[in-house]
Order: sequence, then structure tokens, then C-alpha cells
Amino acid sequence: MQPLSPTEDTIIVGAGPIGLACAISAKKCGIDPLVIDAGAIAQAIYRYPVGMNFFTTPELLEIGGHPFVSGGMKPTREEALKYYRGVARAEGIRVRTFTRLTGARRESDGIHCELETRTGTVVVVCKRLVLATGYFGQPNYMNVPGEELPHVSHYFDEPHRGYGMDIVVVGGKNSAIEAALELFRAGAHVTIVYRRDKFPPSVKYWVRPDIENRIARGEIDARLGATILRITDDAVIIRNAQGVEESIPADRVYALTGFRADFDLFRGMGIHFDPDTTRPQVNPDTLETNVPGIYMIGSIVAGENTSEIFIENGRFDGERVFRC
Repeated sequence: MQPLSPTEDTIIVGAGPIGLACAISAKKCGIDPLVIDAGAIAQAIYRYPVGMNFFTTPELLEIGGHPFVSGGMKPTREEALKYYRGVARAEGIRVRTFTRLTGARRESDGIHCELETRTGTVVVVCKRLVLATGYFGQPNYMNVPGEELPHVSHYFDEPHRGYGMDIVVVGGKNSAIEAALELFRAGAHVTIVYRRDKFPPSVKYWVRPDIENRIARGEIDARLGATILRITDDAVIIRNAQGVEESIPADRVYALTGFRADFDLFRGMGIHFDPDTTRPQVNPDTLETNVPGIYMIGSIVAGENTSEIFIENGRFDGERVFRC
């Protein structure tokens, strides 16, 4: 990678589809932004399960007018990764991966951004900072003993290696239910543990009968209305709906409890948030926050209500930030 410059006109934080689309909008206005990401290009999509199909059609994932050609009606994770890499290359976007923004403050000469790289921390001063970090990088931790053990993951990768294993899936929304079903079909013995006494209405209409039938037939065990107490090397200890402590064998644990934006990082920059919804204070026309020169785009604009903004509608946010 090229060394970081001490100054930049614009830094975009987040090399996902919305951050890349924002960079394309900037380039159309004659600005050559630096795009950084704490992970890889499209890190959130990289974290999706191997072989996953999107719920949407490819044209709704397109950015910068580049056609997204898919082998089927719904693109796969792998097709999306290839597409967004190709767009970044075709547009000549300067992307620096595995570079994390750890803080930013407004000074008289610009915005001082602290960037953590593989070789150390660097301060880069920019005129404009655009936050497109999404929310997928910050799991909702359960804060229970054993959550940090190596066989516990907050991301589901793929079901193949679960064959013959006792696996506990924590969570009751779409990602958790779909993971439980895939693991079951790959030959794992699956127990799904959810804190509520029934699955939420947001579960996909074609997924709900599948999980309910598997549970009814005893093919997947379920502990609804349960609380996780602790995780050990070989079990998950819960308090079940009857208030009884129970030990569930677990060779692997997928704690699929959702994600949230890094609000502490943003508050440290001086950005104001609604105390009830955690929506940031932004100008609806320009998406500039209360801190001059700092903008927020994508799902983080919705605060805790992450279901409002997806790639499909967030990909146009950069057009509000850059107008020429």
C-alpha cells in the first residue's frame, strides 16, 4: 500500500457499496477521495455466509451506472464481492483497506483523523469526513462469561464444518433461523436459543413454516423464552422458560444477536444523537452533521432502526453530500 498523505480533501470511512457509491459521486465533482475501511472492500458482504443469495435483484445493488450481471435472479455473496471490487477498479477509487478510524476532531485547519494501520497510528487532516461505516462491524454482545471463547462466533460463516457437531444458535431473527436451518441440513445437531417466547413477525414468510416444522418434528431443538447465563468449553448454560438452569451441549456457538453502529466513536467526534432513537443530528438535504465538515450516510443515519436503509436506497446518499 502507498503511504498515507498527511492531508486529504475528503476521507470516506467505509468501503462498502454506499461508501464506494459516495466516492463515485465525489469523483464526478472533481474530488479524488480516500476511502478507508477497517476490513476489506465490502467487508459486511464478506461477512455474509458463504454462498448466500441476496433478497433483492442485481439492478438494485448497482452503483455508478455499472451493470451488475448475475447468474440468477438473485445475486450471490460471491458475485457481489466480485462486482464491487470491479467497480472500485474501473472507477480508479483510492481504497485503503484494513485501516481503522479511531477518532476525529474538528480543528481550525480541518478535521484531524486518527487512522490505525497495520504499522501504527497516523493522523491525516481532511476538509471533509464522510462516515459510511454501517452497523455490521459491531455485534450486540451478550456480556456473559465465556462469550470470548474461540468456539463462539457472532458471525455465521457456512454450515459444512458443523456436520456431526452439537451447535447452539443464539437468536430468533432471520439470520439466526436461517443459520439453524442450514446447519441442520448439513448434519449438525442444532439447538436454537431465543430470549422471547416466540419468533418475531419479521421472520421471512417462507422461512417461518420451515423452522416451525423442524422444531415440531424434533429435528431442531428450541429453547424459547430462555436466558443465556454462561458459556463453557463444551456447553451453553441457560435459564429456560420454566426458570430452571439447563446445560446444552455445544461444540460451537453462533451468537447471532444482531449488530449496532459504533455510537461511542461518533459521539467522541462531537456528533449529537437523539437520546431515544440514536438518530444523528444531520441536515436532511446535505447529510452534514452538527459538526461542520463531518457527514453521515447509509444505515447509520437511521440510528437503531437499521431496517430503514439498505444498499438499495443508501447508494444515492453520496449525491446529497457532493453536488456540482
